[in-house]
Amino acid sequence: MRIRFFFLVLLLAGGAHAAPTILVFGDSLSAAYGIPRESGWVNLLARRLENHKPAFRVVNASVSGETTAGGLTRLPEVLAAHRPILTILALGANDGLRGLPPPQTRRNLETMIGLARKQGSQTLLVGMRMPPNYGTAYTRKFQSVFTETAKAQRVRLVPFLLEGVAEHQAMFQADGLHPDARAQPILLDNVWRELAPMLAGLGSKAR
Repeated sequence: MRIRFFFLVLLLAGGAHAAPTILVFGDSLSAAYGIPRESGWVNLLARRLENHKPAFRVVNASVSGETTAGGLTRLPEVLAAHRPILTILALGANDGLRGLPPPQTRRNLETMIGLARKQGSQTLLVGMRMPPNYGTAYTRKFQSVFTETAKAQRVRLVPFLLEGVAEHQAMFQADGLHPDARAQPILLDNVWRELAPMLAGLGSKAR
């Protein structure tokens, strides 16, 4: 009985000192599609946070090809497994590429933000835009999904993950859709501008 109690104390102590988790929940743009995983912006984020005080652990649960509907199906299990203090929600690009209705995308994003909030996680929403060939009406409605969701749910927003990259075709892989390794630090900086203030606010909770 004493031995069992001793190991229970060790387990609880280990959990108490574990670094709080930042969950990145996205699609191929966050899953380092087509490039070495260590070159992806999420891995660059983890490296940037190695010397951050307090420390944070980064979990990348991004899946190439994921839509907001697929993400909504997966998210409860991922939240339960990792219990993040902060969730970076970077889904929606594949909804747009497939021409899915923007209201459907918004409902899925809002539901996922609600699930994260219920679990105790703040959310940073990462926005996306569609290329002009999708038509003015659709691209405008699609972009507004992220701004309206962020406003309605009162979460911080990265306006456009590919800001500073989308206009440079040389920074994309042969498919013209996925940024190459050279673009990844720019993606990280786009996220970091909104993430850094959140980390500062979480500092006292994480200690």
